[in-house]
Amino acid sequence: MEYTTLGSTGTTVSRIALGCNSFGSEAEWMLDGAESREVIERAIDLGVNFFDTANVYSFGESERILGEVLADYDRDAQVVATKVYFPMDEDDPNTGGLSRKTIEQQLSNSLDRLGMDTVDLYQTHRWDEDTPIEETMRALDDAVRRGQVRYVGGSSMWAHQFADALYTSDALGLERFVTMQDHYNLVYREEEREMLPLCRQEGIGAIPWSPLARGFLTRPHEELETTTRGRTDGLMDERLAGYRANGGDEINERVEDLAAEKGVSMAQISLAWLLHQQAVDAPIVGTTSVEHLEDAVEALEIDLSESDLDYLEEPYEPMAVLGHE
Repeated sequence: MEYTTLGSTGTTVSRIALGCNSFGSEAEWMLDGAESREVIERAIDLGVNFFDTANVYSFGESERILGEVLADYDRDAQVVATKVYFPMDEDDPNTGGLSRKTIEQQLSNSLDRLGMDTVDLYQTHRWDEDTPIEETMRALDDAVRRGQVRYVGGSSMWAHQFADALYTSDALGLERFVTMQDHYNLVYREEEREMLPLCRQEGIGAIPWSPLARGFLTRPHEELETTTRGRTDGLMDERLAGYRANGGDEINERVEDLAAEKGVSMAQISLAWLLHQQAVDAPIVGTTSVEHLEDAVEALEIDLSESDLDYLEEPYEPMAVLGHE
């Protein structure tokens, strides 16, 4: 395993973060508690110390599963991140958004499920148009001061919104976002326009989600629907259309060609490309098998030349923004 600092915090994290969206029972392709434990424990064996979940993942199941497994290990050695924004109860609007009430209540619930007094990184899952950013940042700052949260981060918003949040924190003397978990992979590179340059300028750690484009970058594009997730994931149709547009299919084919040339998997080539991007600290890699997890970690050993990177990137053309919803 390789390690890096998380943004400018000084906290050390593995260069591969384990995404925990696949732990729970919300969808057919997800893992139950026993299956999830196997993946988490193997991740720890491999040196992964960075785990990313959210309150809304299987409506709390993911947090509970992760907390139960990590309770058997040295908690101080792990870096745990969770998120808040999406509603936990459609009949109660105060279970979603980024108001002070929502943040305080949902953070308390997340800590209970995780079995922890403090979460290392607490992230806003999306931007809340209905709550002033000052209220959100004050509530997050208070959570840090209470000792419930060590760092705060954001996820998937416009760069001008992220800049507004950073400015607000600086102007009011509040804790500022230290990470950006954004949508970024070889077939979705719109974050290179403004968000990633802003992160580099401000010392923000980029921890991209969907680094393998929901599986699009792990197998030939004509085989995507052979997986359970490919057939049943409700977001797949919309995202897949975006990934395939503007050069996506050709990029997929080039990933396949380069993987064959180097004797590795398509997923490893796709992750290696992301790990070669200067702004990226640790991609959030979700998996439903130990084998795929091991492949992801092995991607750290793949060296891509400048010509390899150019070959993979060349077909890409600008596309509509995906993932802010």
